[in-house]
Formats: sequence, structure tokens, C-alpha cells
Amino acid sequence: MRSEGEVNHAVDKYADTVQRICFCYLKNQADTEDVFQNVFLKYMLSDQRFDNEEHEKAWLLRVAINTCKDQLKSFFHRRMVPLDAIAELETEVSEEQGEVLEAVLSLPGKYKDVIYLHYYEGYSAAEIGKILNKKENTIYSLLSRGRGLLREKLGGDGIDE
Repeated sequence: MRSEGEVNHAVDKYADTVQRICFCYLKNQADTEDVFQNVFLKYMLSDQRFDNEEHEKAWLLRVAINTCKDQLKSFFHRRMVPLDAIAELETEVSEEQGEVLEAVLSLPGKYKDVIYLHYYEGYSAAEIGKILNKKENTIYSLLSRGRGLLREKLGGDGIDE
């Protein structure tokens, strides 16, 4: 079990990233908050030792993604949330950014994950591969196909390579 100081440091450092990942999956602020608490509870109870801060961040992101997927599969979470719920996000986004974010969120999961991690969190393909346990070339393929789907959704001028 981790000390209170370690947990507080991790929450201070990674809270925004974990919340954004959770919200992208769950599209609901209440569920995001529940999963957020579960992720940091798992962190607090974990004996996992990290090589560096990037390893720690990758572990938290992986736990967040898996916890969100578990939440979506749960019996009590069999309901649809309209994309209008994105308005609950506390950050201000322009109309164009909102359209792009909506398009990204509507992609199939395998494309949404890599597009989000690459463009919104700034990870390289190699880093995304480690986080998602996929080969780097697979990540490049998913990014390319995801960008193609976004081009179709946004009329061909929505995203640059």
C-alpha cells in the first residue's frame, strides 16, 4: 500500500489526464468520477513499483482504460448517453474543436484510443504501443485508418497528418 503523500502526488500530477481518458470513454461526468476514484484506489492499494514517471503514468492510463471498459460492460451501465453530454466538460472548446472531438469520440474504440492518446495527450506511436500492448507498426496503421475515418466524417479537411 502506498503512502498518502505518494497518492496525493499522483492525483495532483495525473488527475486531469485520467479524467479526460475516463470521460472520453464514459461520456458521463458521474461515471467518470466513480471510475476516477477507483483508478486511484487501485493505485493506492497496488504494490507495483515504477521505473520512472512515464511508467507510472502509463500504468495509470492502462488501469483507467480497463476500468472504463469494465464499467461499460457492467450490467448496470447498459444505457446510452448522447454526445451532448460532452458539454459537461469543464474546459471550453471552440465549435470546430467540439466537432473534431465529437468525431474522435464517435470512432470505433481501437481508433479512438490511438487518436486520443496521440493528438490529445501527445504520445508517440511507440509509447502508445506500450500503453495498449500493441506493436508500434499496428499503432501507425490504426492512426492512419483513424485519420481516414475522421477525414470522411469531417469532410476531408478535419485533421492533418
